[in-house]
Amino acid sequence: MVEHVYVPPSGAAPRRTGPFIPPLLIIPFLIYNIVAFIFLGGNPAGWSNTAFSIPMVSGVPWAVSIGDLLVIGSLVLLFLELLKSTRIGSVSILEHMLSMIVFVVILVEFLLLGAASSTVFFILLVMALIDVVAGFTMSITSATRDMSMAGH
Repeated sequence: MVEHVYVPPSGAAPRRTGPFIPPLLIIPFLIYNIVAFIFLGGNPAGWSNTAFSIPMVSGVPWAVSIGDLLVIGSLVLLFLELLKSTRIGSVSILEHMLSMIVFVVILVEFLLLGAASSTVFFILLVMALIDVVAGFTMSITSATRDMSMAGH
């Protein structure tokens, strides 16, 4: 039996590793809970309150709600989370597990608490699900690619 050992060339791309960064989607989750329970008194309808309005050329003002601002900020954090999930290494496994825990906590809160029964919170839930699925998918794809390169 002959064993083949893959030795990457010296000019190979460096592995994408880095420091531990906790799940970023916990930030909008905490902001939602603070605002919903302290400032809105547990009423999810308050997320549609207008934060500000911008006059448009059409003459109709564009009303931006508090919930819209939270969703926009969460989308930026989801993008950063997806970039973070392309890293490989033992730290990324811990980060994926913590992202799964964040998703489960958001899901349980959505199902059990009345203050979480809003479209804004549901969008946060979907973002957490996308983060978990995309993170595991990117990790599996990277690992499969690394294994296929090792077989050559």
